[in-house]
Amino acid sequence: MKKKLMEILACPVDKYYPLELHVFVEKKEIVEGLITCSKCLRWYPIRNEIPELLPDELRKEKDELPFLKKWVKKIPSPILNEGRPFNLHDQMNSNV
Repeated sequence: MKKKLMEILACPVDKYYPLELHVFVEKKEIVEGLITCSKCLRWYPIRNEIPELLPDELRKEKDELPFLKKWVKKIPSPILNEGRPFNLHDQMNSNV
């Protein structure tokens, strides 16, 4: 993903702009990272240079949680603990 794309992206759920970008792996473009909405705390992964800005109903917890766990040290704590549609805090509480 090119960083310039962030200039036009808004949250698909609440239309908030601007979104925040967290880059985890960058070569010529962003290979892996995270796009977050500070208003609703939704997060959208960037995998294989592609930003995945899907609505909640099209996302699957089994596909999203491994991404959070992989990058846990680089993801802001509000997203890890309160992020939508999934977060690690809710997952830990459901396993208790």
